[in-house]
Amino acid sequence: MNASPPSCTPPGARGRRRVGLPALMLVALLVGLAGADAQAQDPEVVAFVGATIINGTGGAPVRDGTLLVVGSEIAAVGPRAEVSVPADARVIEAHGRYLLPGLVDTNTHTSLYGGGETLALYHDRQADLVKESAQLHLKHGVTTIRDSYGALGPLTEIRDAIERGEIVGPRMRVAGNIVGWGGPCSVSYSMVRPESCDERDLEFNEAITQGVSGEEMLHMTPDEVREAIHRYLDLGPDHIRYGATTHFTPAFIYFSLDAQRALIEEVHRRGLPVETHSTTMEGMRLPILAGVDILQHPEMLLREVSDELLDLIREREIICSIRASVITGDAWRRHVESGDASPGEGLSLQRSNAERFIGGGCIPTVGNDNFLGAAPELRQRPKPDTQEPGIGTWIALEGLVELGLTPGEAIMAATRNGALAARSLDSFGTLEPGKWADIIMLDEDPLEDISNIRSLSLVMKEGRIIDHEALPTRPVWYGHPE
Repeated sequence: MNASPPSCTPPGARGRRRVGLPALMLVALLVGLAGADAQAQDPEVVAFVGATIINGTGGAPVRDGTLLVVGSEIAAVGPRAEVSVPADARVIEAHGRYLLPGLVDTNTHTSLYGGGETLALYHDRQADLVKESAQLHLKHGVTTIRDSYGALGPLTEIRDAIERGEIVGPRMRVAGNIVGWGGPCSVSYSMVRPESCDERDLEFNEAITQGVSGEEMLHMTPDEVREAIHRYLDLGPDHIRYGATTHFTPAFIYFSLDAQRALIEEVHRRGLPVETHSTTMEGMRLPILAGVDILQHPEMLLREVSDELLDLIREREIICSIRASVITGDAWRRHVESGDASPGEGLSLQRSNAERFIGGGCIPTVGNDNFLGAAPELRQRPKPDTQEPGIGTWIALEGLVELGLTPGEAIMAATRNGALAARSLDSFGTLEPGKWADIIMLDEDPLEDISNIRSLSLVMKEGRIIDHEALPTRPVWYGHPE
């Protein structure tokens, strides 16, 4: 089963695995410790009391519930009458409010991945931009992000700094390059030949591919692909995304079925998930047969998805990371009003395919596909909120309801299913005892109206309440709200 493989500790989570003590043991430890020295080492206890708890599993919400956090973990969840609150707990009165797991976005781009003037101006501040973008996700209650294309160096730098507790930010899972593509100034990505690129862009290509994951892999035998992917994995990505087809149109299949099987098998040997980019029917069928775990924005197929392919996705329990923000809501209404909403073409085709993937039984997640884009001072028009970090995730979550999910199913897609995509469902993604205390609190009911996801009043990550209003801590492009 591709969707729920054995759990593992990704490179970016070394030393951060949850302890996993049963809830009663955690509470007993807290209450039973005696003496000043022991008390000084006690983990903080936080009790949310009176909330409606939506735990992300798809079950009925717990009304007038209590959720107990000990240290970094959830110790107990249940009706108020069934959960004892220690006398020295920090009590947060949450009557009339709603607790959800922290959100997970399964397709973000927090680093620069284009060249030109923006790269020239900000090439020495790439880590600052990754940090700012990551913090904007956390500002909006996104406690875990999966970055699926970008510059591996600054991505791992910020990922690891967050893991060490040196800076505040969401949990990051990073891929770096889309394996088989040659970087932003290449034929595979942008239909640009290297001789047309300047020296800085060529250097940035190398920073993206790390010299081991680019177009040279297309010339390799399956056994050589096995060796090459290990060289890239040794650099520390948390998952692999590869190009089953090219980035441009017309799209061409990149790797043979045998080469894809070789790549996926070796990544799975490391206990890591594999996802792919594909925009053709056969280009999507081959990675599924090869054992891929996740399809990124599968609705971007250049034709209507077939019933046969939907059956295969359902049977293999493939995760579908849906880019709902650009095909729903205000973006969709503007598209319709423009008169370009021709059936079977462009965004109309993507919306129809998204509805078919969701209705056809794939495991949906929120994959906003947000990106940095051009520097603000170079933009000719404002960047739409639909693909901004954090707010774009909210819009995509709302869009899943417009595409056919219930609010409860959409919340599960943005929490539980996201953790499943990260192979970390044993650690986060639902509000259950023994899991990390990644929690958001809302002032309005998201089950009544999914847009109430915007009524965010508290963000907790691993038991620590985040001052989300103060993010980003050192603005580069976005600044603080007025």
